[in-house]
Amino acid sequence: MTEEHTQAAARAAGSSFYSGMRILPRPQREAMFEIYAFCRAVDDIADDPGPREPRQRQLRQWRGDIAALYDGTPPRQLHGLAQAVKKFDLQRQDFLAVIDGMEMDVVADIRAPDAATLALYCDRVACAVGRLSVRVFGMEHETGLELADHLGRALQLTNILRDLDEDAALGRLYLPREALRGAGIISADPAAVLANPMLGEACSVLVEQARAHFRAAAGIMAQHPRRAVRAPRIMAEAYGLILDRLVQRGFVPPRAPVRLPKARLLLIVLRNFL
Repeated sequence: MTEEHTQAAARAAGSSFYSGMRILPRPQREAMFEIYAFCRAVDDIADDPGPREPRQRQLRQWRGDIAALYDGTPPRQLHGLAQAVKKFDLQRQDFLAVIDGMEMDVVADIRAPDAATLALYCDRVACAVGRLSVRVFGMEHETGLELADHLGRALQLTNILRDLDEDAALGRLYLPREALRGAGIISADPAAVLANPMLGEACSVLVEQARAHFRAAAGIMAQHPRRAVRAPRIMAEAYGLILDRLVQRGFVPPRAPVRLPKARLLLIVLRNFL
């Protein structure tokens, strides 16, 4: 393993997806580690509490680095990613979409976006990563795009529901305006919304959307040999359990953090691997 691959693997080690990535054959595993390291780097920029303009400059630098990569002159730290791009024909527009999604968080704090804006955000920060991933998994193009869309949205909506309090601490609220108003919540202030007794009703809209996307993703994966979709199956099963636990816990305060125990995640990995 090259130094670049080793560093990418180290960054991925803390990911919820790490176990799913580790069971892949080495070329795919290294490519997924590189994709994750890229996503983690730009996500860290988005979540940095510092001034916005320096972070926008950093994202512009990333766009320049991706351009250089596709022009055949990648910066040294992206040599590993360049190998993955070449081997799996990863598409430039998907990397740029991820950066665009992170920029949505940098330009201004997202608060109660309309449904169309939330859909665009999910496409950029989650589905685009899925589009990169299904190429690594070797899925047929159209089916892969469908899986990337449904599973990406399912995972991101689950993340939004899981991270309500963490996002609010950053001044963000990703619950869509339509769901809030349907529950009688007019405010877009994160603290006020999270203290509202009708929060659970608003969250239930995203729960049902996430479950619909999980079902659609499961239907797509059922049409493929299990070996070909082991990694996305693990991701879907793990996040489906997180969603179930969120619903069981409820959304009114106090909200205890919901995480999947490592032992349960290991069982999911072993079941899919064997």
